[in-house]
Amino acid sequence: MAAEPTPYASWAERLLAAHPPREALALTVAGHTIEVRTNAPPLLDLLRDYFRDFPAATTSPDVEVVALECPPPAYEFDFTPYPPGPGKTRIKDEYADFPDGRVVRKRLTQMSFFFGGRHNLAVGPCLANSNQVVNFVNNRFIQWHLDRDWLLCHAAGVASSGRGLLLAGLPGRGKSTLALHLLSRGLDFVSNDRLLIKRAGDGVAMRGVAKLPRVNPGTILNNPQLLAMLGEEQRRRYLALEADALWNLEEKYDADVSRCFGPGRFPAQADLSAVVILAWERGAGGTRFGRVDLATREDLLAALIKPPGAHYYVPPGRSAPDLSVQAYLTCLAGCPVYAVEGGLDFALASAECERLVNGRAR
Repeated sequence: MAAEPTPYASWAERLLAAHPPREALALTVAGHTIEVRTNAPPLLDLLRDYFRDFPAATTSPDVEVVALECPPPAYEFDFTPYPPGPGKTRIKDEYADFPDGRVVRKRLTQMSFFFGGRHNLAVGPCLANSNQVVNFVNNRFIQWHLDRDWLLCHAAGVASSGRGLLLAGLPGRGKSTLALHLLSRGLDFVSNDRLLIKRAGDGVAMRGVAKLPRVNPGTILNNPQLLAMLGEEQRRRYLALEADALWNLEEKYDADVSRCFGPGRFPAQADLSAVVILAWERGAGGTRFGRVDLATREDLLAALIKPPGAHYYVPPGRSAPDLSVQAYLTCLAGCPVYAVEGGLDFALASAECERLVNGRAR
C-alpha cells in the first residue's frame, strides 16, 4: 500500500492543480540555469525585466521554480516562528518541516514558499510581492550551491578581467555604495549582498546572485551614474536634508546595473583575488586600509559569514554542510584580506580596491 502523502506534498499538488502554471522564463546565472513558471503573465513580465542581464544559455534547467498567484492558502498544519537573526527582535518568518520539504510563510505578506523536496513553489499574492519571488529564486540558487559545498558570505562583489574582490562589512558600512563607486571606475558587478565562495584548485571561486543593489538616496546623490534614478523633485528633497538626516534615511532603491552603467556589466562570477572588509564609521578620523589576519579578527570574520536562515533546508538523513568558522578560514587560506578602518572615505577606498583587483596592491 502506498504511503499517505505528507501535507507538504498534498498541498503542493493541490495548489498546482488549482492554479496551473502556463508561462515560463529561463535565466542563467554564473552558468547555472533556473526555469521560473507561473500562472500570472504580468508577474513573468516583471521577472523578465528584473533578470534581463541573465538570458538563458540552455533549455535544461538545474532548478525549477513555480510562482502561483492566488489568495494566501488556509493551511491545515501549524507553523513555528523562525528565530530572528542576531540583534533583531521582529519575527518575519514561520516554518513547517516535513520529511519531504519545508514550507516557510511570511507573516507580513502571507506569501508562502515550498522547497527542499520535489517542489519549489512561491504561493500567494506574488504580483504584489514580486521582490519576494525574486528572493525565492535566488534562495534556490543559493541552496543548490550550499548543497555542493559552497559557502555563503554577507558580501558584495566586483571584478576586473575575471579577478574578483569580495566586499564585506559591518552593518550599514556601505559595501553596496563602495561596489557602485568601483563600477564607476570600470569594474564589473558580481553581487550585491550575498556571495558564494569555494576552493577551486589553488584559488577560490566566487559567484554572485541575480539581485540588483539596493541603495539609499545618499549613495545616489554621490554617484553621477545613478542620478537618473531620481526625479527632479526627489533630488531637490534629498539635497535639502542635513548630512546626518540623509545618512539615516531608511529609503531604498534598486540600482539597475545595465541601465546605469551599460550592458554586460553583471558577470556574477570571478576568481577571488582579495577580500576587503569595511569596519570604518563616520567621524572616526583618517581612513586606514591595511592587511589583516582574518583568523585573529573575529569581528571581521563575523561580518563576512552569512548563515543561510529559514530558506535553507537539509532533509532528514542527509548530512548538513560544514558552515563553521573554520570552513571559511580554510576556504580563504592564502587569500589576502584587508580591513578598512577609521573614518569614511569612499574615494580612497575605491582607489585602493581598484589597485587590489588589478594586482597592484601596495
